[in-house]
Amino acid sequence: MSFDTKTRPNVVPWPPVILFLLVATAFTVNAMIPTPPQPPELIFWFRIVGTTVCAAGIALDLWAILTMYQHRTNILPHRAANRLVTAGPFGFSRNPIYLGNTTLLVGLAIVLANPVFLIAAYLNVILVNKLAIEREEAHLANCFKEAWHAYAARVPRWIGLIRRS
Repeated sequence: MSFDTKTRPNVVPWPPVILFLLVATAFTVNAMIPTPPQPPELIFWFRIVGTTVCAAGIALDLWAILTMYQHRTNILPHRAANRLVTAGPFGFSRNPIYLGNTTLLVGLAIVLANPVFLIAAYLNVILVNKLAIEREEAHLANCFKEAWHAYAARVPRWIGLIRRS
């Protein structure tokens, strides 16, 4: 079934749903198949680095949300966009909230010394691209026409890894 991205990008707010399901699944897998114990000095550094990465992901999320709020535009991924925000973190990533969520998953992988969260981060990129970003970009192109195309040509989808798909 096709969905009209002219009025809004999605019916379901996929990105937070995906994030929640991936985190819950990763914690469940971790409980069922725990990772082998690590040396205490290694755990200490995993926690320091992982917490820093988690904090960076959360900070990026908050910065993007605040930027959208300052520009008086909608932050919900299943609602219509009323402004094209290109300032703040949107100057280096078209999807800084999704980048922040993925960074948070990588941070959890490090803190917990559990590669299941790295798999979750990878799946987050794949699923969010397919279920949210592609539709959001079609919606933004329809709403903002040339301004969107100029922005999309200038700023990468994630952070220099995927420009246009």
